[in-house]
Amino acid sequence: MTETLQTDVVVIGAGAVGENAADRIVRGGLSAVLVEAALVGGECSYWACMPSKALLRPGTVLKEAQSLAGSREAVTGTLDTAAVLDRRNSFTSNWDDAGQAEWVAGAGIELVRGRARLTGEREVEVAANDGRTLRISARHAVVLATGSEPITPPIEGLDTVDYWGTRDATSAAEIPGSLVVIGGGVSGVELAQAYARLGSKVTLLARHDILGSFPEPARALVRDGLEADGVDVRTSASPGAVRKSDDGGVEVALDGGGTVTGDKLLVSTGRRPALDGLGLEAVGLDPHKLDTDDSGRVAGVDWLYAVGDAAGKVLLTHQGKYEARATGDVIAARAKQEPGSREPAAWSRYTATADHYAVPQVVFTDPELAMVGRTLEQARADGINASETSLEIAVAGSSLYADDYRGWAQMVVDEDRRVLVGVTFAGPGVSELLHSATVAIAGEVPLERLWHAVPGYPTISEVWLRLLEKYGL
Repeated sequence: MTETLQTDVVVIGAGAVGENAADRIVRGGLSAVLVEAALVGGECSYWACMPSKALLRPGTVLKEAQSLAGSREAVTGTLDTAAVLDRRNSFTSNWDDAGQAEWVAGAGIELVRGRARLTGEREVEVAANDGRTLRISARHAVVLATGSEPITPPIEGLDTVDYWGTRDATSAAEIPGSLVVIGGGVSGVELAQAYARLGSKVTLLARHDILGSFPEPARALVRDGLEADGVDVRTSASPGAVRKSDDGGVEVALDGGGTVTGDKLLVSTGRRPALDGLGLEAVGLDPHKLDTDDSGRVAGVDWLYAVGDAAGKVLLTHQGKYEARATGDVIAARAKQEPGSREPAAWSRYTATADHYAVPQVVFTDPELAMVGRTLEQARADGINASETSLEIAVAGSSLYADDYRGWAQMVVDEDRRVLVGVTFAGPGVSELLHSATVAIAGEVPLERLWHAVPGYPTISEVWLRLLEKYGL
């Protein structure tokens, strides 16, 4: 039986990004139907951001206690693995989305559980989880917020072994004795360290270097941190083939010779927009890639929008939520024909302009790595007359934070405009420095004015003063 439903906007995908889009649409005075085939709350809530950070945090706290004279003498034990996993489970609500669904209802959003696809202009068909078929007509817009999916590398024999993806690693109930991680990106290094601190013997294989998009001095500090925890970090290591070993584990043969073995294999080699099965071809679009403007509108289709990982611009939860807020607001404004909404200006509430200039990202390893904006190389490639100033983080606040504190900071300056276009911090606790850098870049604060932003003493933020002094102010 086919049922019909009409609403102002259909949002496909009820992860954090879809929730934000639907919420803004409803706040703007429109009705919204949110469609989700799996758990409301999406990848970040149950298999990515939250559980991975919950696995990492206990080891970081233990290391912090061990890094200070006075507290290290009181720390005599190791991590309680069962307690760490139980705490992780609490952050995922034990993979139960009842609380998230309750929030959706409380926000005035209608939730439909099922798999959706486009069938025509502003038309969506949903194969509901309960067996029904729903046809939903949207008066104004359809928003794709379907997230991303892992990329499976073309490694011989990978399809013949039982391996983990990041979902499996963040939701595992047991810690393997040994773990081989393929992939030196953010998820790979974070999970490698988490499992090493929980007792696994970890080997990390990176095709080039770990965290290749970050400056080398920052990468080096993270690499040292991994190795201090016993992770065997192998760079320029390309897996050529995988097979099941005689003891039930896995064996990875490396191009150029050599093998690595482990009880479990984790493959973390990137993600791509999850667009399969959405029916994009039914509305004349490429089913594999979308082109959107800064309001989220898909090129050539004035009623279709894409936000978050589905848009393929910045695959970060916080940036996707930012895009969703702008898109939800602009859809509501365009429905009311509000001035400035049809072709919104950069940096207005209707555009995700920061995607181009001020994207913050954090690697929650120990030490942490935090970066916003461009590296020196990226800035120069973009035609900016850029300089860099960098130094070790060695201020009163860092020495109080940890004995033998090691950190590094860099700022990239547009010399023509005398503003920051990039900042990187590496070291324990530096993620909390990142928002100040994001504000400076998004606000295009002149260096001469930034000089008057006096850091509190004694805090690690004093590194700002040292950077500006070294620059010449």
